[in-house]
Amino acid sequence: MEAVRCHWCLGSPEYIQYHDKEWGKPVYDDQTLFEYIVLESAQAGLSWITILRKREGYRSAFHQFDPQKVATMTEQDIDRLVLNPDIIRHRGKISATIKNAQAFLTIAEEFGSFSQYYWSFSDHKVIENTVRSMADVPAITTLSSKIAKDMKKRGFHFFGPTTCYAFMQATGMVNDHLENCCARH
Repeated sequence: MEAVRCHWCLGSPEYIQYHDKEWGKPVYDDQTLFEYIVLESAQAGLSWITILRKREGYRSAFHQFDPQKVATMTEQDIDRLVLNPDIIRHRGKISATIKNAQAFLTIAEEFGSFSQYYWSFSDHKVIENTVRSMADVPAITTLSSKIAKDMKKRGFHFFGPTTCYAFMQATGMVNDHLENCCARH
């Protein structure tokens, strides 16, 4: 019998792999959280499969998602990266990645880690949603709006409530797998 999966991932092997191995699994590692911030911010207005297929390009272009190194990138780096076909060549999103790295490090310093800051919004618990169909999954929640607003106040760009909710799903703060999905638990 074939495993039941969330419908959104059925379009490609990359989606299925990402869904089964990563999406919705709680992430506490700062560098991995930063990776998801970079990728989710880049995704704004685009399909997630586009970003998944460029993930290795992002990894290479942005120092393996090391926020310390990304935070020191310059205008010359931006000029170089807008010519890189392995990433989304949007100057604003590239610039935002650098600014977000700087804001990320400021938060990590203030709270001991970015993970401590981020997970404090859910009282360090996974929010288990009841998802019978993808129609049950919101694009924005009160919590995603609260987190996005706080992150914006702290200097983040391209990270509004919708992007934040996708980040919360990807990093496992919310479990939005279908109730009968093979990756639910």
